[in-house]
Amino acid sequence: MKADIGLIGLAVMGENLVLNMESHGFTVAVYNRTVEKIDAFVTGRGSGKRILGAHSPKEFVAMLKKPRIVMMMVRAGSAVDDTIAQIEPLLEPGDIIIDGGNSNYQDTMRRLSGLEPKGLLYVGTGVSGGEEGALNGPSIMPGGSEAAWQHIRPIFQAIAAKVDDGSPCCDWVGPGGAGHFVKMVHNGIEYGDMQLISEVYHLMRNQLGMTADEMADVFDTWNKGELDSYLVSITRDILRYKDEDGSPLIDKILDAAGQKGTGKWTGITALDFSVPVTLIVEAVFARCLSAMKDERVSAVKLLGRPSGASFDGERAVFIDDLGRALYAAKIISYAQGFMLLREAASEYGWKLNYGSIALMWRGGCIIRSRFLGRIKEAFDADPTLPNLVFAPFFAKQVLENEKALRNVVGEAVAAGIPVPALSSALEWFDGLRTENLPANLLQAQRDYFGAHTYERTDKPRGQFFHTNWTGHGGSTSASTYVV
Repeated sequence: MKADIGLIGLAVMGENLVLNMESHGFTVAVYNRTVEKIDAFVTGRGSGKRILGAHSPKEFVAMLKKPRIVMMMVRAGSAVDDTIAQIEPLLEPGDIIIDGGNSNYQDTMRRLSGLEPKGLLYVGTGVSGGEEGALNGPSIMPGGSEAAWQHIRPIFQAIAAKVDDGSPCCDWVGPGGAGHFVKMVHNGIEYGDMQLISEVYHLMRNQLGMTADEMADVFDTWNKGELDSYLVSITRDILRYKDEDGSPLIDKILDAAGQKGTGKWTGITALDFSVPVTLIVEAVFARCLSAMKDERVSAVKLLGRPSGASFDGERAVFIDDLGRALYAAKIISYAQGFMLLREAASEYGWKLNYGSIALMWRGGCIIRSRFLGRIKEAFDADPTLPNLVFAPFFAKQVLENEKALRNVVGEAVAAGIPVPALSSALEWFDGLRTENLPANLLQAQRDYFGAHTYERTDKPRGQFFHTNWTGHGGSTSASTYVV
């Protein structure tokens, strides 16, 4: 019996993807660097199933039908390169290698350019949904060698999550590193969503003095409306979960967040492309600040806690404002993410289908929500939409909830409660709608000390001028370029 696909890497995601594939009728060969793990899986969770265990790369490749499909679920970085180096000599032209980990999209492009000239097809695919999604239906975002799609499509679309009409949360994204780029942006938006929810929780807990159960009830209510999403639903469940002594477990979890790098990559890429993805970047920095636990404890001893104003408004009204603010900021976060996707498409010549991407995120993945259906509708109505907040539906939603967002940020500032993601959403929205920003002064400063030139409001765009501000400088100006 030959396998339809082979998977290398039997960690949590790898094991569950194998079981998902097998449950949909596919025979799967498995290999892992630690041989004991292969035997434990095949005789354990994989017992009695169409799962073939291989004890060497050669044996593994021999188990596969042609063209051979090899999927790697290993740690991003050198482990991927090492695995490719092991497998590549055993493959033939037309065979397919898939990287299903959270690889940097630039690494994917490098690997693609090295393998395609040898006749091998390479796919970098984002897989989102965690342990549960991998087993029951993840969101899958493949890109790379398009010739591979016809061979992997039946498997990927079978195991992917499905939306209400049965459409799979998986489609071909584009060439090069497009698949991993889309997954990177997905993870960046995930960082933003989680930080926004955490800031709302912080205000409920510290400013309103709400109990964990009271907060859980609020998130439960929100999850029945426009904020219906996986992250809101698990926040409700987390707040309701009790420790062995009957107290809320959330109160015993250390406030020091970790990260694996994809949010950071989103921020770095946004800076490289000069796209103001401010909310996601603030969410990353918020995690960095949280990790400085010892320093924050020392700061409290030295500097004291913020002595802000206590809450004296109507609690029910403010809770409603919190929900509205979360919704408005969420729209802005996604708008920034899709801005970055559009810039990457322009930079690399990718023809990204933004409605299709929203559909891929509609189910299975961590940011899945009712909200994404609205995004798909917006891009289906106007595929050239330059900014999500320009879509009639989203423009209306942000404007209707702007006052609530402003009230929440104002209350947080007055209380001394940090809300970097909520406030950056408001600042970005205000900046976007400001026709004349103070960047004219900034340009004058740059020209004053560095002769970097400036454009004039009374001249056509693209004409650059330099002023001898002190009377001592010359007429020579620096060249104009964008970093």
